[in-house]
Amino acid sequence: MSTTAMNITATQVKELREKTGAPMGDCKSALVESKGDLEQAVVVLRKKGLASAAKKATRVTSEGAVISYIHAGGKIGVMVEVNCESDFVARTDDFKELGRDIAMHIAATDPKFVRREDVTAADLDREREIYRAQAAATGKPANVVEKIVEGKMEKFYEEACLLDQPFIKEQTISVGQLIASKIGKLGENITVRRYARFKVGDAGETVAISKLGEQQAKEE
Repeated sequence: MSTTAMNITATQVKELREKTGAPMGDCKSALVESKGDLEQAVVVLRKKGLASAAKKATRVTSEGAVISYIHAGGKIGVMVEVNCESDFVARTDDFKELGRDIAMHIAATDPKFVRREDVTAADLDREREIYRAQAAATGKPANVVEKIVEGKMEKFYEEACLLDQPFIKEQTISVGQLIASKIGKLGENITVRRYARFKVGDAGETVAISKLGEQQAKEE
């Protein structure tokens, strides 16, 4: 055993586990890799979670749950369908907590799409046209204008797409990264298929259906 590994204490491992929810063994390994630096260990775990999520992204998610959240004294309500691979995972506290966090986030931010792939061509064309006109009005060269447009499109995705939005309870990660961390912990692919957000007094509700979810529904 290396000197670094021997110097990692149970208290450090417990603190990292409480902060990330990752298994104890993974927490200890991350602390060893980061030489005991807690914040760097969090980064190590997140990177591993993202890598694990990428490997599982093609798996079909036909189980899951519909989870609701009511906010502001009953003035705002959200229903979200979160899917996983097995009923066993769907019944875990970690999965249920994730669903509640996503529903609460939707209540607070009102995203228009689940993921950037769900944005319609018409919406993309409209946004690009607006940003291009704004940038061109500054008199900058065409190549600079296009770079500005792409930068603004990234900001658009961050504002409009659920998975790209900074997670409301921890702004340093996106909702997509939050889900990836749970995929790494629970060992199954997890997806958001659809959601509906209702607000008292609004003319209509926000309804978003993932194209990925639609495709998987057709295949089942």
